[in-house]
Amino acid sequence: MIDFTAARANMVDCQVQTNDVTDRRILKAMMDIPRERFVPASVRSVAYMDKSLNISDREARKKRFLMPPMYFAKLLQMAEIRENDLVLDIGCGTGYSTAIISRIAESVIGLEEDSGFCETAGNILNDLDIDNAAVAQGKLTEGSASEGPFDTIVIEGKVEEIPENLFAQLKDGGRLAAIMENGPIGQAVLFRRLSDTISSWPGFDANARLLPGFEKEESFHF
Repeated sequence: MIDFTAARANMVDCQVQTNDVTDRRILKAMMDIPRERFVPASVRSVAYMDKSLNISDREARKKRFLMPPMYFAKLLQMAEIRENDLVLDIGCGTGYSTAIISRIAESVIGLEEDSGFCETAGNILNDLDIDNAAVAQGKLTEGSASEGPFDTIVIEGKVEEIPENLFAQLKDGGRLAAIMENGPIGQAVLFRRLSDTISSWPGFDANARLLPGFEKEESFHF
């Protein structure tokens, strides 16, 4: 029998805290939320390993992953989420990221395209009595303008580009945190909206899986 409580503590102590994550709210949330609840039974035994975890059905054409805990925690810290923030969590999958964010923000909307993920995420969040989070179904690249504007947007996976309409869903002063493809290893980038200007700051290197739908459009050359 796996001691998930001990595995969770080891994840926080050895993977997250030792990699410059100092926000006590993030550390406590990751210590409290049972990550093993959000992954398929087939990978539950490795739920706390420092790796991307496949949460897709075997038949799924486009695979989906939970980010490694270290990169996820560092991305949240870089996003500078405040206690009164409204957050959009794009690509929430089975809801783990949304559950963590719910502990450090006033409210969070988890956005997901897959109806199965939406149902799973909603059920787990309800089971955990998380009442400041909701899951919405919709195209990830379109965001959720009807629920915004948002103080913070977090994208759960590596992306090749970010649609302009997502920046438009930020409040003035709002932030968007994402891992951008930058050669073989991605780089976390923080974007900030100030009036109609978007500025960006590079963060840390991060090896995360590509989030389907955020690929660059192919251009034709003659």
